[in-house]
Formats: sequence, structure tokens, C-alpha cells
Amino acid sequence: MGASKECASGGGEAAVLEQFPVELRVLLVDDDITCLRILEQMLRRCKYEVTSCSEATVALNLLREKKGYFDIVLTDVHMPDMDGFELLELVRSEMDLPVIMISADGRSHIVKQGINNGACDYLIKPITVEQLETIWQHVIQK
Repeated sequence: MGASKECASGGGEAAVLEQFPVELRVLLVDDDITCLRILEQMLRRCKYEVTSCSEATVALNLLREKKGYFDIVLTDVHMPDMDGFELLELVRSEMDLPVIMISADGRSHIVKQGINNGACDYLIKPITVEQLETIWQHVIQK
């Protein structure tokens, strides 16, 4: 399964807003375990709470089980069990969550497909910490 989780201690809504975007709850999905671990570390450096999954189907089940828990989803585009576009479509139809597509595939028609299907951003690998530091803005815009 490859899921790992780091939990933050509670403190009420006022405390969360006071330190936002610290503890932003991110669901990270990528079938490339090396990339998954690197992105997970980078997101944690940004003080985000990260749950990572190496399978899109597991991620979707987690989103359904913990509806309302996650603030944002970062998903790879090309995965064997379900591609990122299908995951994006299901998340958009069932939940009101911003989804950021990530991929080494930067072909313009693939990027456009992600954005046209409702992704709030499309990040091309290798992804920088600076790019990840600003993902909280997509949550605020929602």
C-alpha cells in the first residue's frame, strides 16, 4: 500500500487559521516510490501534514473514508491502477477538493487536459520546494 501518515495535534479552528498554511492536510499520490518519498519530505519541510499513497485506488478509498479531512490532493498523471485524470474526475464529482496534477510529462496537450478537466495546477517534475510552498493558495481560492 505504501501509505504513511504524520498527525498533528489538535488546537481548534482558530489555532489552525492562525498558523495556516502550517498543517495543511495533503494527500500525495504517486506510483513512483522514490518520487513519492522525495515529495513527501519536501511537503513536510513546508510544514504540511502529508498522507502518501502509491496507488490511486487506495487514495480514492481514503478520500471517501475520510471525507472532509484532506485540504488538497497532489496526484501523478500516469499510474498503472488508475490514471491521474480519472482520479481527478472522481474527486471533482464526489468532493470539493482542489487537485494538483504532477508529472514528468510536460507535453502541452497533457497539461491542457489536466487544467481543462479541473485541475487547479499542473506541476512538471522535478518539482521544487518553492512550488510546493504556495499550494495552500489553491485551498484558499476554493
